[in-house]
Amino acid sequence: MRILGLDYGSKTVGVAVSDPLMLTAQAVETITRKEENKLRRTLARLEELVKEYEVSEIVLGLPKNMNNTVGDRAEKAMAFGQMAERRTGLKVIYWDERMTTISAERTLMEAGVRRENRKKVIDQIAAVFILQGYLDYKSSQTNMESN
Repeated sequence: MRILGLDYGSKTVGVAVSDPLMLTAQAVETITRKEENKLRRTLARLEELVKEYEVSEIVLGLPKNMNNTVGDRAEKAMAFGQMAERRTGLKVIYWDERMTTISAERTLMEAGVRRENRKKVIDQIAAVFILQGYLDYKSSQTNMESN
């Protein structure tokens, strides 16, 4: 089983998946849509990815405000998470994603990726950061329980 990581945006959803051992996150794709509220195809693609990768749970980035409050973007992400739960039957875990897009942008710049190419993968890389943060957290919890 694997874990799917999602970076939900107004017109894109970055997708990452864990390896079978749930140690590392890899970028998969960016699902795009023409309008923010047109989610049927996005949810259908998500369902396909869940089956393809034999996903057992979904981690969705929650874009909290810097003062830790839940704003408009986070509310939209939670609404999407509820739709994803209904569509896939899987539990959606919300993961604080503050600064992931900035970190992803910085990583791509440091790697020398050109601006037009960064736009194509930024959401995937943000999804990788979200999922990797969650995987690292789960790993540390397991290590603390075994000590």
